Amino acid sequence: MILALVLIIMVLGSLVFHFVNPWHAPALASNWLEMDRTLDITFAVTGLFFVVLNLLLVWLLVRFKHKPGQRAAYQPENHRLERWLIGITALGIIGLLAPGLLVYADYVRPPANAMLVEVLGKQWQWRYRFPGADGKFGSSDARFMTASNPYGLDPADPNGQDDVLVEGSELHLPLNQPMKFLLRSADVLHDFYMPPMRARLNMVPGTVTSFWFTPTEAGRYEALCAQLCGIGHANMRGSVVVEALPQFQSWLGGQARFSQPAAAAAVADTPAARGEALAKAKACVACHSVDGSAGVGPTWKGLYGKTETLADGSTHQVDAAFLRGEITDPQARVVKGFAPIMPKIELSSDEVNALVAYIESRGK
Repeated sequence: MILALVLIIMVLGSLVFHFVNPWHAPALASNWLEMDRTLDITFAVTGLFFVVLNLLLVWLLVRFKHKPGQRAAYQPENHRLERWLIGITALGIIGLLAPGLLVYADYVRPPANAMLVEVLGKQWQWRYRFPGADGKFGSSDARFMTASNPYGLDPADPNGQDDVLVEGSELHLPLNQPMKFLLRSADVLHDFYMPPMRARLNMVPGTVTSFWFTPTEAGRYEALCAQLCGIGHANMRGSVVVEALPQFQSWLGGQARFSQPAAAAAVADTPAARGEALAKAKACVACHSVDGSAGVGPTWKGLYGKTETLADGSTHQVDAAFLRGEITDPQARVVKGFAPIMPKIELSSDEVNALVAYIESRGK
């Protein structure tokens, strides 16, 4: 009887929590209502099964309570019961799948006036691309991907010359404008997820996936990777800024174009600047912050010239030689308080020197 009472309390507590809980997702995108209705249907179907099955278990515990001298009847088959269970289960599955398929069909079918934006995921960072004035994206291919061309754009494609390239994890979107997201991965399986927008989809290497929504409320929202993609997965985060069209156009106008080598040359004019570009291209900044915030690895702010304690208890001053050794053979010495999880990345001596110069610049 105690078990039956516990089950009744669990069912009642779950129902009360569902109907009176204060947490409700805000309406921030055009397709939020259809998705929320789908979730409500899922809750209703699974909740009904949860309540019925637990109350059935309570009834069985009370009705067939063990009595001395009695034995349960053995009934190996009951075809009538099996048919009822199959039918009810089938209806439940249809109720779960059908609304979701209808919503998904609309989720991947954007309106004709949707603005394009590409999201490129790479361990462990985000990059974004908008088409230029021609409204067309330039073609891309993995064979074109380099540290100076992380998007893999085809230099010979004229449609890509005015493409707008957004480095960094912050994406801006215009308010009340339908947006079609094209998702690509440069390495492994990722998932671009914006929880407040009810928007997420896998990013599969070698293909392009897409979805759309219309942001309906200005503000700053979180974006993150929702697919385990390696040791820096937890740091693969970003932000989405929804703003009025004039502010968005001003922001977009300040971003680099693929055909602007002067900007790229200015960035690559010094070893430290080349190191910064390389740190972004190789996703070093996904684990090592440059502003002093905590991360998977030691922050690069104030690191150069600092005396670090290693996992074996020894100490070492962080100079150029120390950094070169850490970059080329990260498992040889581990800083105390951090796990030995940094992968070995193939780098040329010039690239290593550029990274060292960038870390030194952050240490001053």
